Amino acid sequence: MKTEVKICGLKTAEAVERAVALGASHIGFIFFPKSPRNIEPDDAGRLAERVRGRAKVVAVTVDADSDDLDEIVSALSPDILQLHGSESPERVLSIKALYGLPVMKALSIREAGDLDRIDPYVGIADRFLLDAKPPAGSELPGGNGVSFDWRLLDALDGGVDYMLSGGLNADNIGQALALTGARAVDISSGVESAPGVKDVKLMDAFFEAVRRAEVERPRSGSKT
Repeated sequence: MKTEVKICGLKTAEAVERAVALGASHIGFIFFPKSPRNIEPDDAGRLAERVRGRAKVVAVTVDADSDDLDEIVSALSPDILQLHGSESPERVLSIKALYGLPVMKALSIREAGDLDRIDPYVGIADRFLLDAKPPAGSELPGGNGVSFDWRLLDALDGGVDYMLSGGLNADNIGQALALTGARAVDISSGVESAPGVKDVKLMDAFFEAVRRAEVERPRSGSKT
């Protein structure tokens, strides 16, 4: 598969191994107590060891303090740190320097002006994850199963390396890839039968839809 796929919020050996067998480039573990996908660092470390070297291991945190990050990095040995909170560019720089790991900064998108929030992190974050803004009342910064208007990304600088996230599933991933030309995507709730419960059949369907979209992309006139 040419499209990088990150399966996020993994909690079981079955889901981890299925994700990698299907061709996931990244597997994500979420360390945020309010999330139904929250996992303890030691448990995530044991799951990651089952597939170490076959996919990049991503630790997802939300405004985590240094003590929590120390514990997560020690237990998981992630390849990438994903910062999904309100971390400032200065905080991102500090975390990179402290752990010597690449950082993917998540930013929430709802309207065209939200893309301006990328600029202060350019040259600091190694990659961006562009997610939909959470619905009113949600305590989760991601994994809400909602998407944003993908056409907004037409205005994005072509040099910005990003993963597309937010409300993706087997039914809409073809349209998402055609409209954005994204080369990397992130999915969590779109392959779940219930919050935090990954469904291998939905995972199978999602990867099949990605493969189908890759075949159709040259004929569709989508962005490259």
